[in-house]
Formats: sequence, C-alpha cells, structure tokens
Amino acid sequence: MSEDKVEIINPPNTVKTKVRVGGPGAVDASTLERAEEAIASMADQYLDWVQDDLKRIDSAYEILKAATGDRTEEIDGVFQVAHDMKGQGGSFGYDLVTAIGNQLCRLIEKLETYGDPEVNAIRVHIDAMKLVIGQKMKGNGGKADDQILLGLEKVGEKLLR
Repeated sequence: MSEDKVEIINPPNTVKTKVRVGGPGAVDASTLERAEEAIASMADQYLDWVQDDLKRIDSAYEILKAATGDRTEEIDGVFQVAHDMKGQGGSFGYDLVTAIGNQLCRLIEKLETYGDPEVNAIRVHIDAMKLVIGQKMKGNGGKADDQILLGLEKVGEKLLR
C-alpha cells in the first residue's frame, strides 16, 4: 500500500466550466455571472455551515468510538459527513478540507476492521480539518498544506500495512 500515491482532487469552482454558452441547452453569460456572484456571496456563510459539519462529524466520531462489534454502521456516519465536507470545501476556497476529506473517505473505504488504531486515525483526520477551518487556511498548495497531507498519508499507510 505504500506505493499508493495521494491524489488531490480540486474541483473547479466556477460555473462557467460546467455549462455551455451558446447552442442548445446553453445558459447566457448574465445568468452565469449571477450564479457565480451567488456562490461567492455564500462563501462567507461557509464558515458557519462548516461549524455545523464539524459538530456532526464529532458526534458521529463519538458514536463510533463508543461502539462495540464491527462498527460498520457507525463508520458510515463518519464517512457521510466527511464526504459532505469533501464536496463543499473546495467550492468555497477550502481546498485542504476537500483533500483531507478525500483522504479520510479513501482510508475508511480501504479499512477492513475498525478497532482502536483505526478509530484514532480517523480522529487525526477530523482534527486536521478542524485545524484548517480554525486557522482559515484557504486555497491550496503551500508548505503547511503539504505537511498536513503527507502526515495524514503516513497515518493511513501505517494502518494499511
């Protein structure tokens, strides 16, 4: 598994790349501009929304941590919130939230058991997302981003050996 390379998926966050201008089924430029303005205005609200997501993922994590048995149902609760966060982060300029959410989702998919080491690794990913939001680490790239992702990748590799 150590040969697996991390793939960071940064979704485009402009509407123009998703719809055609001109021709059948096309949207006119003014409609696109209004849609982009609406998305930009929602970016300020993202920090409020993501706080709710952090509460949800914390709650799902606590349920997972307290669970006994195979924890399959409980792990799905964490996965669903992480997946939502992954989808929203990049749309509002928090590309690292998307990357961490992606790593967490891929890790959960690869795990065969959900014991204490696996649950602790999930906590590390959640804490990393909290750090990114708390420090308002917008954008992508940069040394800190690389270090966070590399550290999380190593956590996953250690579990999957």
